[in-house]
Amino acid sequence: MKEHPQRIFNDKEQALLEEIMIHRRDVRGNHFLDTPISQESVNRIIEAALAAPSVGFSQPWEFVLIRDQKTKQAVKETFSEETARAAMQFTDEKQKEYIKLKLEGILEAPLNMAVFYKPADGPVLGQTSMPNMGKYSVVCAIQNMWLMARSLNIGMGWVSILDPEKVKQVLGAPEPNQLIGYLCFGYTDMFYNQPELELKKWDRKKLQKEVVIQEKYT
Repeated sequence: MKEHPQRIFNDKEQALLEEIMIHRRDVRGNHFLDTPISQESVNRIIEAALAAPSVGFSQPWEFVLIRDQKTKQAVKETFSEETARAAMQFTDEKQKEYIKLKLEGILEAPLNMAVFYKPADGPVLGQTSMPNMGKYSVVCAIQNMWLMARSLNIGMGWVSILDPEKVKQVLGAPEPNQLIGYLCFGYTDMFYNQPELELKKWDRKKLQKEVVIQEKYT
């Protein structure tokens, strides 16, 4: 069998990937435009997901594309319920800041996508000792979509303030499936040069020296 030469990337390509990663943003509803996303772009985003690594080449993902406003509204209702509950976890100034934040774009984004983990029927290579590896594989697929969307100048927001079981009911998902990500896609009127929560002083970006440990914890 003839071997194909391996793909080697040059400095310019490496720098471009770094730029895309650095400028990836979580886009909120107040910045989504109603401009439709072409099917070609949707296909490219999904193909990026399918190129993600998965434990034991299990590819344990399923993607539900949602454009119907009634379905979006039903998902938005569980967001509203969970947002009110989550606000109570913060106190004083943080709670006031939380309430002011626009944390999703479910109704505004032209395309919503629910990403599910579909458990395998039997054992999966590499997943027997760490059972959550299948779910981590789905997260890798989501990150791939985020980067591809950004390279297409399409915004993506990951909505995590949801009741996953209620979302499953809205979408009629099979019982074994687990919701990993609820995503909003759309063109945007702007991409922040820094993460929005960093700009709003919600928290600061950590430095390498704060998170990198050499050899072992002491």
